[in-house]
Order: sequence, then C-alpha cells, then structure tokens
Amino acid sequence: MTTLPPVPMTRPKLTSLARQKLPCSPRRIPRSQLIKEKGDIDHYVEVNFKGLSKEEVAAYRNSYKKSICVDMLRDGYHKSFTELFALMEKWDALREAARVRSLLWLQRPLEEQPDKLDHFYYYLTRAEVAERKGYFEDVYNNLYALACYFNNSEDKWVRNHFYERCFQIAQLIKIDGGKKEAEAHGHMGLLFEEDDQLLEAAEHYEAFHQLTQGRVWKDETGRFLNLLACESLLRTYRLLADKMLENKEYKQAISTLLKASEIAKEGNDKRMEGEASYYLGLAYLAAGNYETALTVFNTYGEISTNLDDDLSLGRAYEAIARVLQSQGEMTEAIKYLKKVVKISQNNFQWLDVVRASTMLGDIYNKKGYYNKASEYFQQAFDTTAELTNIPLMDETKVHYGIAKAHQMMRTVSNYVESADLASLDYLLSWKESRSDIALDPVVVILNIQQ
Repeated sequence: MTTLPPVPMTRPKLTSLARQKLPCSPRRIPRSQLIKEKGDIDHYVEVNFKGLSKEEVAAYRNSYKKSICVDMLRDGYHKSFTELFALMEKWDALREAARVRSLLWLQRPLEEQPDKLDHFYYYLTRAEVAERKGYFEDVYNNLYALACYFNNSEDKWVRNHFYERCFQIAQLIKIDGGKKEAEAHGHMGLLFEEDDQLLEAAEHYEAFHQLTQGRVWKDETGRFLNLLACESLLRTYRLLADKMLENKEYKQAISTLLKASEIAKEGNDKRMEGEASYYLGLAYLAAGNYETALTVFNTYGEISTNLDDDLSLGRAYEAIARVLQSQGEMTEAIKYLKKVVKISQNNFQWLDVVRASTMLGDIYNKKGYYNKASEYFQQAFDTTAELTNIPLMDETKVHYGIAKAHQMMRTVSNYVESADLASLDYLLSWKESRSDIALDPVVVILNIQQ
C-alpha cells in the first residue's frame, strides 16, 4: 500500500480563518482558564474589531474541528458531515476506552491533528460530489485515498472503515471490467486477515483471485494483481492449514494446501511454487504419510536447486532428513543434515547450524555414538554462545552435558569391569579431579570406528 503525496487543500473561508490560529498550544489548559480566555477574547473582539464578520469571529471562537463541520454543513455536504461526525464519535469513544483500560491516551484528539481533518474534508466532499453525479470510480478513488492516508498502526480502524466503503462502491462500478471490485476484495481480505478471521479473508482473496484470472491489471506499484491475489490466497491457506494441523485435522489441512499448490503453479512463480510444496510436505509429514512427504520435499529441493537458492535448498534437506529420521533411515538422514550444516555455515545462517547440529547430536546419541554426539552438541553450543542467545545456549548446554556424560559413562563402566589396579587408579584420579577421564584402549577403538 502506497501513501499518496500531500494534496493542495482548497479550504472554505471559515476553515481558512480557523487554520490561521493553528497550531494550538500542546499543553493541557484548565477548563476555568479556557472559559476566562474565551471571555477575554470576546471582549477584545467587541472593543477592537467591531468590523469583523460572523465567520471571522467564529473562526477565532471555535475549534478547528467545529469549523470543518460547519463548513461541510454550510456548503451542503450533509452526507460528508454525517460520516465525519460518526468517525469523530468513534474516535473519542476509542480514546475514552483506552483511558479507562490503561490510563493512557492511545490517540491524540482530532482537534490536535488539523492535517487529518483537512484530508477528511477534502476527500469526503469530493467523493460526495462524484456520487451525486454517478461517477462511482471517482468516489472509489477518493475513499481509497483516505484509506491510504490512514494506513498506519494508530489509525488502522479508520483505514478499515474506508476499505469497507470502497468495497460497497466497487460493486457499482461497471466500466472497468471488475478491476476496482477485485482490488476491493483484496483490501477486504487483508482487513479480515489482520483480524485473524481467516475463513472470511479466504473468501475475499478467492474472489480477488477469480476476478484477476487472465488479466494483466497492475497496482500502483506496477505489480500484477493476479500475482498479488495468488500470494495473498497462499498465505491465508497456509495459516488456515496451520490451525488445522494444530487440531490434528490432517485431511483438511492437506486438502487446503493442495489447493494452495495448484494456485502457486498458476501464478507461474517458481519460488512461490516451492514454498507451497514445502508446507504441503510438512502436512504430509505431520499426518504420517512419509513417502508422499518425501516426494514433495524432493520436488521442493529440485525447485530450489534450479533457482540456485541455497537457503531454500538447506530447508528442503532438513525436511527430507526429518522424514528419513521418522522412517528410521538414520544413515541417510545424517547425510542430509551434514549438507544442511555446510550450506548454513556458508550462508551464515547460524540458527540453522544450531538446529541441524542438534539433530545430528540426537541421532548419534540414540545410536550410542557418544563421541560424535558430543562433537555436534558442542558445535551447537559454541554457535549459540557466539550468538549470545541465552535460552538457546542453555538448551544446547544440557544436550552437550548429557552426551558428555554418556561418553564418560562407557569409559567408567569399562574401568569398573576391568577390576584391576590400574583401572582403579584411573577412577580414583578422576574422582579427585572431576576432569575428563582418560579413555581406555577399548573406548579409543570404538571412537575410531565411529
């Protein structure tokens, strides 16, 4: 979404006069002082400026917000006034609710934001004029300009109001082949997606996608609307599938991600197609369908290779390793995880190094190859220490400690079983120092074999 450039405002007389006394003092003035100042101003105007018109007196006496409203009514923009008044009431209600809830004003009052009031006046009145003439495309453009202007975290609810107005008006536009209607569906999809109403968002994105099929329409940044529709729909389908997987609704999740995969292919974007394959593979893996998951992940790996995308290829290899590990094929899983470590190190993806090293350590630990397990757990621990990631460092430290304990346990066991004087001396020495125990020849041979 782009923010439109500042618009040269043409203000009515009353608003222009009121604008001259801005900006107001940002400090909070006691009500008693305001009443006294108003009386002083009235007396001063009466004594010194008897020739002032009613509009000029009103401009100095009223707030800028009131001047805007008066101008709207006086110039016949009753519909614009009604909409603005409703928005101002909601604005005040939201501020009051925020004050009650957290004792903090989350939004400044409109009286302190004359530029926003100017935009309300300018675009609402232009939209009203266009609506009277039946120029619905101009109505849409003016309302969309307001949505763009209020596209910020503080005023998102105002943006959403104008997205809804745009959607209503777009249904009346019949001369553009449905482009404005498609855009409006896209905006409504975003509105519902941000509110975590994913089913409603998917409905609007599906309509957005259907209306843009076979079209070469572009948005204001030059991006094809059909590609945007595909990306939005894929994102929503993935979020829906995530919730389905959390509830163990595997069939529904796979069905949803299969639709996403088909849409990705239609979008003619290999990177997007690869992403869809990856999430589909994860769904098959969660459902225990390992063969299909492996096939899908291999497809993702091929796409990543063709795109020369090492990061995606590393993610594909890690996913393949997880499938192989679930199938009990540990040797093959180790080969893929070592590739992941190498790719991640070459691309400075240290968190990926930690994750792959930890997986390798787990596999070796379960196989009883404690020396190798210690090696990879230490690599994970050293990497987290460099990242100064304390929670992750604590986790890898535990894994490393367990592997070292297993490694020492075998040596201690062999010394105990030997039951000779030399072995006893080694054990007593280790008990006193608590350092790494010297390996006996049997353990050395085992470590070499690993």
